[in-house]
Amino acid sequence: MRYILILVLCIGSLYAKGLIAPTYSYKIKHGVVSDVVLKKSKLYVATDAGSVYIFNTKTKEVIDTINLNKIKDFMDEKIDSKIFSIDIKKGKLLILSQDNGGYSRLQLYSNKKLSSLITQKDKMNIVKAKYLDKDTVLMAFVSNDIVSYNIVNRKINWDTQASMSRFSDFAVDKKIDEVTVGDESGDVHILSTKSGKVVKVLTGQNVDNIFSIDFKNNMVLTGGQDRRIAVFNLMSNQAYHKNSSFFVYGVGLSPSGKIAAYTYDENNNIALFHTMNGDNMGKYQGNGKVISNIKFIDEKHFFINSAENTVSFYTIK
Repeated sequence: MRYILILVLCIGSLYAKGLIAPTYSYKIKHGVVSDVVLKKSKLYVATDAGSVYIFNTKTKEVIDTINLNKIKDFMDEKIDSKIFSIDIKKGKLLILSQDNGGYSRLQLYSNKKLSSLITQKDKMNIVKAKYLDKDTVLMAFVSNDIVSYNIVNRKINWDTQASMSRFSDFAVDKKIDEVTVGDESGDVHILSTKSGKVVKVLTGQNVDNIFSIDFKNNMVLTGGQDRRIAVFNLMSNQAYHKNSSFFVYGVGLSPSGKIAAYTYDENNNIALFHTMNGDNMGKYQGNGKVISNIKFIDEKHFFINSAENTVSFYTIK
Protein backbone atom coordinates (compact mmCIF):
# COMPACT_ATOMS: atom_id res chain seq x y z
CA MET A 1 0.00 0.00 0.00
CA ARG A 2 2.89 2.31 0.88
CA TYR A 3 4.50 1.82 -2.54
CA ILE A 4 1.23 2.46 -4.33
CA LEU A 5 0.84 5.77 -2.44
CA ILE A 6 4.39 6.81 -3.35
CA LEU A 7 3.74 5.94 -7.00
CA VAL A 8 0.55 8.01 -7.05
CA LEU A 9 2.36 10.98 -5.50
CA CYS A 10 5.18 10.71 -8.02
CA ILE A 11 2.78 10.58 -10.95
CA GLY A 12 0.90 13.58 -9.57
CA SER A 13 4.16 15.49 -9.17
CA LEU A 14 5.19 14.74 -12.74
CA TYR A 15 1.75 15.70 -14.01
CA ALA A 16 1.83 19.07 -12.24
CA LYS A 17 5.42 19.77 -13.27
CA GLY A 18 4.45 21.23 -16.62
CA LEU A 19 1.84 23.54 -15.12
CA ILE A 20 2.51 27.21 -14.36
CA ALA A 21 1.89 27.96 -10.68
CA PRO A 22 0.07 31.04 -9.35
CA THR A 23 2.11 34.20 -8.92
CA TYR A 24 0.37 34.92 -5.64
CA SER A 25 -2.62 33.70 -3.60
CA TYR A 26 -4.81 35.67 -1.20
CA LYS A 27 -6.27 33.71 1.70
CA ILE A 28 -9.37 34.38 3.78
CA LYS A 29 -9.89 33.24 7.37
CA HIS A 30 -13.39 31.81 7.30
CA GLY A 31 -15.58 30.11 4.69
CA VAL A 32 -14.92 29.59 1.00
CA VAL A 33 -14.80 32.21 -1.75
CA SER A 34 -18.06 32.76 -3.63
CA ASP A 35 -17.27 35.83 -5.77
CA VAL A 36 -14.46 38.30 -6.40
CA VAL A 37 -14.25 41.88 -7.71
CA LEU A 38 -11.07 43.82 -8.41
CA LYS A 39 -11.28 47.62 -8.44
CA LYS A 40 -8.06 49.55 -8.86
CA SER A 41 -5.84 48.53 -5.91
CA LYS A 42 -8.60 46.81 -3.92
CA LEU A 43 -9.65 43.18 -4.11
CA TYR A 44 -13.12 42.39 -2.75
CA VAL A 45 -13.55 38.75 -1.76
CA ALA A 46 -17.04 37.48 -0.87
CA THR A 47 -17.59 34.23 1.04
CA ASP A 48 -20.27 31.69 1.82
CA ALA A 49 -19.83 32.61 5.50
CA GLY A 50 -21.44 36.03 5.08
CA SER A 51 -18.29 38.17 4.93
CA VAL A 52 -16.50 40.33 2.38
CA TYR A 53 -12.75 40.72 2.83
CA ILE A 54 -11.17 43.81 1.25
CA PHE A 55 -7.49 43.45 0.37
CA ASN A 56 -5.00 46.11 -0.63
CA THR A 57 -3.34 44.51 -3.66
CA LYS A 58 -0.13 46.47 -3.11
CA THR A 59 0.45 45.44 0.50
CA LYS A 60 -1.49 42.14 0.20
CA GLU A 61 -3.11 42.95 3.56
CA VAL A 62 -6.77 42.93 4.60
CA ILE A 63 -7.82 46.56 5.09
CA ASP A 64 -11.49 46.04 5.89
CA THR A 65 -14.05 43.29 6.50
CA ILE A 66 -17.80 43.48 5.99
CA ASN A 67 -19.87 41.04 8.05
CA LEU A 68 -23.52 40.45 7.20
CA ASN A 69 -26.10 39.71 9.86
CA LYS A 70 -26.83 36.03 10.39
CA ILE A 71 -30.13 34.65 9.15
CA LYS A 72 -32.46 31.89 10.35
CA ASP A 73 -32.85 28.57 8.58
CA PHE A 74 -36.03 26.49 8.34
CA MET A 75 -35.33 25.09 11.83
CA ASP A 76 -35.23 28.67 13.19
CA GLU A 77 -31.51 28.37 13.94
CA LYS A 78 -29.04 31.16 13.18
CA ILE A 79 -26.71 30.50 10.25
CA ASP A 80 -24.30 32.50 8.08
CA SER A 81 -25.78 34.35 5.12
CA LYS A 82 -24.13 32.93 2.00
CA ILE A 83 -23.07 35.65 -0.43
CA PHE A 84 -23.95 34.79 -4.03
CA SER A 85 -22.37 37.71 -5.91
CA ILE A 86 -20.81 41.14 -5.43
CA ASP A 87 -20.08 44.13 -7.67
CA ILE A 88 -18.87 47.69 -7.21
CA LYS A 89 -19.66 50.99 -8.91
CA LYS A 90 -18.83 54.53 -7.78
CA GLY A 91 -17.63 53.27 -4.41
CA LYS A 92 -20.87 51.41 -3.65
CA LEU A 93 -20.51 47.66 -3.12
CA LEU A 94 -23.51 45.60 -4.26
CA ILE A 95 -23.98 42.43 -2.19
CA LEU A 96 -26.44 39.66 -3.08
CA SER A 97 -26.88 37.13 -0.29
CA GLN A 98 -29.22 34.60 1.26
CA ASP A 99 -31.99 35.90 3.51
CA ASN A 100 -34.48 34.28 5.88
CA GLY A 101 -36.92 31.76 4.44
CA GLY A 102 -34.67 30.88 1.52
CA TYR A 103 -35.22 34.24 -0.18
CA SER A 104 -32.60 36.70 -1.43
CA ARG A 105 -31.23 39.86 0.11
CA LEU A 106 -29.73 42.69 -1.99
CA GLN A 107 -27.72 45.31 -0.10
CA LEU A 108 -25.44 48.28 -0.72
CA TYR A 109 -22.31 48.95 1.31
CA SER A 110 -21.18 52.58 1.21
CA ASN A 111 -19.39 54.83 3.71
CA LYS A 112 -19.05 51.91 6.16
CA LYS A 113 -22.82 51.37 6.22
CA LEU A 114 -25.11 48.64 4.87
CA SER A 115 -28.51 49.50 3.40
CA SER A 116 -31.10 47.05 2.08
CA LEU A 117 -32.64 47.20 -1.39
CA ILE A 118 -34.42 43.83 -1.43
CA THR A 119 -35.18 41.54 1.54
CA GLN A 120 -37.18 38.42 2.35
CA LYS A 121 -40.33 40.59 2.38
CA ASP A 122 -40.01 40.93 -1.41
CA LYS A 123 -39.94 37.12 -1.74
CA MET A 124 -37.40 37.04 -4.56
CA ASN A 125 -35.04 34.17 -5.41
CA ILE A 126 -32.20 36.03 -7.11
CA VAL A 127 -29.07 34.02 -7.95
CA LYS A 128 -26.86 36.72 -9.51
CA ALA A 129 -26.82 40.53 -9.49
CA LYS A 130 -24.41 42.92 -11.22
CA TYR A 131 -24.37 46.65 -12.01
CA LEU A 132 -25.35 47.97 -15.41
CA ASP A 133 -24.71 51.54 -14.30
CA LYS A 134 -24.62 53.34 -10.96
CA ASP A 135 -28.44 53.38 -10.77
CA THR A 136 -29.28 50.08 -12.45
CA VAL A 137 -28.72 46.47 -11.45
CA LEU A 138 -29.20 43.38 -13.60
CA MET A 139 -30.65 40.45 -11.65
CA ALA A 140 -31.06 36.80 -12.68
CA PHE A 141 -33.44 34.19 -11.27
CA VAL A 142 -33.31 30.38 -11.47
CA SER A 143 -36.36 30.56 -13.75
CA ASN A 144 -34.15 32.40 -16.28
CA ASP A 145 -36.02 35.63 -15.69
CA ILE A 146 -33.60 38.52 -16.21
CA VAL A 147 -34.62 41.76 -14.54
CA SER A 148 -33.33 45.32 -14.90
CA TYR A 149 -33.88 47.05 -11.56
CA ASN A 150 -33.52 50.75 -10.71
CA ILE A 151 -31.98 50.92 -7.23
CA VAL A 152 -32.81 54.62 -6.79
CA ASN A 153 -36.59 54.48 -7.20
CA ARG A 154 -36.79 50.75 -6.35
CA LYS A 155 -38.65 49.90 -9.56
CA ILE A 156 -38.28 47.27 -12.28
CA ASN A 157 -37.34 48.68 -15.69
CA TRP A 158 -38.07 45.44 -17.52
CA ASP A 159 -38.48 41.73 -16.85
CA THR A 160 -37.71 39.12 -19.52
CA GLN A 161 -37.56 35.34 -19.42
CA ALA A 162 -34.53 34.62 -21.60
CA SER A 163 -35.78 31.07 -22.29
CA MET A 164 -37.79 28.28 -20.70
CA SER A 165 -34.57 26.55 -19.56
CA ARG A 166 -32.99 26.87 -16.12
CA PHE A 167 -30.61 29.84 -15.74
CA SER A 168 -26.85 29.19 -15.46
CA ASP A 169 -24.86 32.39 -15.88
CA PHE A 170 -24.80 35.80 -17.57
CA ALA A 171 -22.14 38.26 -18.74
CA VAL A 172 -22.46 41.91 -19.78
CA ASP A 173 -20.27 43.51 -22.45
CA LYS A 174 -18.13 46.54 -21.60
CA LYS A 175 -20.41 48.88 -23.54
CA ILE A 176 -23.30 47.59 -21.39
CA ASP A 177 -25.55 47.41 -24.45
CA GLU A 178 -26.15 43.67 -24.34
CA VAL A 179 -26.09 40.76 -21.92
CA THR A 180 -25.39 37.14 -22.85
CA VAL A 181 -27.35 34.52 -20.92
CA GLY A 182 -26.35 30.85 -20.74
CA ASP A 183 -28.71 28.12 -19.54
CA GLU A 184 -29.19 24.36 -19.33
CA SER A 185 -30.26 24.13 -23.00
CA GLY A 186 -26.76 24.93 -24.25
CA ASP A 187 -27.99 27.97 -26.18
CA VAL A 188 -26.89 31.54 -25.53
CA HIS A 189 -29.55 34.25 -25.56
CA ILE A 190 -28.40 37.82 -26.13
CA LEU A 191 -30.66 40.49 -24.61
CA SER A 192 -30.71 44.26 -25.05
CA THR A 193 -29.98 45.83 -21.66
CA LYS A 194 -32.20 48.79 -22.58
CA SER A 195 -35.36 46.91 -23.54
CA GLY A 196 -34.81 43.36 -22.32
CA LYS A 197 -35.70 41.99 -25.74
CA VAL A 198 -33.89 38.95 -27.11
CA VAL A 199 -31.86 40.24 -30.06
CA LYS A 200 -30.01 37.03 -30.97
CA VAL A 201 -29.70 33.35 -30.06
CA LEU A 202 -26.37 31.52 -30.42
CA THR A 203 -26.75 27.80 -31.05
CA GLY A 204 -24.95 24.74 -32.37
CA GLN A 205 -21.84 24.63 -30.17
CA ASN A 206 -22.89 23.55 -26.69
CA VAL A 207 -25.37 20.68 -26.48
CA ASP A 208 -25.90 20.58 -22.72
CA ASN A 209 -26.00 22.80 -19.64
CA ILE A 210 -23.73 25.85 -19.83
CA PHE A 211 -21.92 26.38 -16.52
CA SER A 212 -20.02 29.59 -17.26
CA ILE A 213 -20.05 32.42 -19.81
CA ASP A 214 -18.02 35.53 -20.64
CA PHE A 215 -18.54 38.36 -23.12
CA LYS A 216 -15.77 40.74 -24.21
CA ASN A 217 -15.24 42.85 -27.33
CA ASN A 218 -17.84 41.00 -29.44
CA MET A 219 -16.49 37.60 -28.40
CA VAL A 220 -18.63 35.15 -26.41
CA LEU A 221 -17.05 32.24 -24.54
CA THR A 222 -18.95 29.39 -22.89
CA GLY A 223 -18.14 26.16 -21.09
CA GLY A 224 -20.40 23.42 -19.84
CA GLN A 225 -21.48 19.94 -18.94
CA ASP A 226 -20.90 18.66 -22.46
CA ARG A 227 -17.13 19.17 -21.96
CA ARG A 228 -17.07 21.80 -24.67
CA ILE A 229 -15.63 25.30 -24.77
CA ALA A 230 -17.48 27.36 -27.37
CA VAL A 231 -16.30 30.58 -29.02
CA PHE A 232 -18.67 32.92 -30.88
CA ASN A 233 -17.34 35.88 -32.87
CA LEU A 234 -20.29 38.29 -33.17
CA MET A 235 -18.47 40.47 -35.71
CA SER A 236 -17.72 37.70 -38.22
CA ASN A 237 -20.66 35.45 -37.23
CA GLN A 238 -18.18 32.58 -36.94
CA ALA A 239 -18.24 29.97 -34.17
CA TYR A 240 -16.36 26.85 -33.13
CA HIS A 241 -15.80 24.68 -30.08
CA LYS A 242 -12.92 22.86 -28.42
CA ASN A 243 -13.26 19.66 -26.42
CA SER A 244 -12.20 19.25 -22.81
CA SER A 245 -11.45 16.07 -20.87
CA PHE A 246 -13.82 17.10 -18.07
CA PHE A 247 -16.78 19.34 -17.26
CA VAL A 248 -15.91 23.00 -17.97
CA TYR A 249 -16.92 24.79 -14.76
CA GLY A 250 -15.16 28.09 -15.42
CA VAL A 251 -14.27 30.25 -18.43
CA GLY A 252 -12.90 33.77 -18.90
CA LEU A 253 -11.89 36.20 -21.65
CA SER A 254 -9.15 38.83 -21.67
CA PRO A 255 -10.36 42.45 -22.14
CA SER A 256 -9.61 42.31 -25.88
CA GLY A 257 -11.40 38.97 -26.27
CA LYS A 258 -8.29 37.54 -27.90
CA ILE A 259 -7.33 35.18 -25.06
CA ALA A 260 -9.61 32.57 -23.53
CA ALA A 261 -9.15 30.55 -20.33
CA TYR A 262 -11.05 27.48 -19.17
CA THR A 263 -10.87 24.59 -16.71
CA TYR A 264 -9.85 21.50 -18.63
CA ASP A 265 -9.54 18.50 -16.29
CA GLU A 266 -10.83 16.88 -13.10
CA ASN A 267 -8.16 18.73 -11.09
CA ASN A 268 -9.57 22.06 -12.29
CA ASN A 269 -6.34 23.18 -13.90
CA ILE A 270 -6.62 26.03 -16.40
CA ALA A 271 -5.74 26.14 -20.09
CA LEU A 272 -5.37 29.24 -22.28
CA PHE A 273 -5.81 29.60 -26.04
CA HIS A 274 -6.10 32.23 -28.78
CA THR A 275 -9.77 32.79 -29.64
CA MET A 276 -9.09 33.73 -33.26
CA ASN A 277 -7.60 30.36 -34.21
CA GLY A 278 -7.96 28.08 -31.17
CA ASP A 279 -4.19 27.67 -30.74
CA ASN A 280 -3.14 26.62 -27.24
CA MET A 281 -1.11 29.06 -25.13
CA GLY A 282 -0.24 27.14 -21.96
CA LYS A 283 -1.59 25.42 -18.88
CA TYR A 284 -1.82 26.73 -15.32
CA GLN A 285 -2.09 24.94 -12.01
CA GLY A 286 -5.44 25.10 -10.20
CA ASN A 287 -6.06 24.08 -6.61
CA GLY A 288 -8.13 20.96 -7.25
CA LYS A 289 -11.42 22.61 -6.29
CA VAL A 290 -14.27 23.54 -8.63
CA ILE A 291 -13.50 26.96 -10.13
CA SER A 292 -16.43 29.37 -10.28
CA ASN A 293 -14.69 32.43 -11.78
CA ILE A 294 -11.79 33.16 -14.11
CA LYS A 295 -11.28 36.91 -14.46
CA PHE A 296 -8.63 38.77 -16.45
CA ILE A 297 -7.06 41.96 -15.15
CA ASP A 298 -5.41 42.72 -18.50
CA GLU A 299 -3.85 40.77 -21.38
CA LYS A 300 -1.06 39.46 -19.13
CA HIS A 301 -2.72 38.63 -15.82
CA PHE A 302 -5.77 36.78 -14.56
CA PHE A 303 -7.12 35.38 -11.31
CA ILE A 304 -9.41 32.56 -10.24
CA ASN A 305 -11.61 31.72 -7.30
CA SER A 306 -12.93 28.31 -6.42
CA ALA A 307 -14.64 26.41 -3.61
CA GLU A 308 -11.72 27.11 -1.31
CA ASN A 309 -10.38 29.89 0.92
CA THR A 310 -7.99 31.35 -1.66
CA VAL A 311 -7.96 33.66 -4.66
CA SER A 312 -5.03 32.91 -6.98
CA PHE A 313 -3.35 35.37 -9.37
CA TYR A 314 -1.45 34.28 -12.47
CA THR A 315 0.98 35.85 -14.91
CA ILE A 316 0.70 34.66 -18.51
CA LYS A 317 3.97 33.24 -19.79
